[in-house]
Amino acid sequence: MPDLIILPEPSVTTCPLVRLDRAFLLNHPAHFIALGFGSGLARKAPGTFGTLAALPLYGLLVYLLPPIVIVALCLPAFLLGIWAAQKTCHDLGVHDHGGIVIDEIVAMWLVLAAAPATLPGWLAAFALFRCFDIWKPWPINWLDARVPGGLGVMLDDLLAAGYAIAGVLLLGLLFPANF
Repeated sequence: MPDLIILPEPSVTTCPLVRLDRAFLLNHPAHFIALGFGSGLARKAPGTFGTLAALPLYGLLVYLLPPIVIVALCLPAFLLGIWAAQKTCHDLGVHDHGGIVIDEIVAMWLVLAAAPATLPGWLAAFALFRCFDIWKPWPINWLDARVPGGLGVMLDDLLAAGYAIAGVLLLGLLFPANF
């Protein structure tokens, strides 16, 4: 009888069978939402491109609605993001693909709602959110590793937004004239 050969598990970060392109983006509404309306198709730094996509979308929302209403809209957007991320992860065959950026978009809207509506305020919001989203300090890293599916995809960015909001508020207190 031959020896048992154990093969390594397939990678959870890439899926060679599914091509992440415009056809996949437009294949299902969940893909379009999860991939940030196309911003998640960026070959490099899709999370940064997703966060950048949040800026003009928030600008349009804040033109139409007060920030507190946008914050309230983040709850249904968060729930929609869970569904879209779950469906897209399933279709890609991965746990959390970098191209899924609806989590960055919704989280960034929360940070922008807390930031001053100034160029320095928005730059600080962007920089702090990207920093915490990439760094993933505790408990973000803990949740990212343990909460599966669409909820896990969305939840770690919600916590990164919380850290970024605290940072924006602290900067506002320390440098009120420059903010």
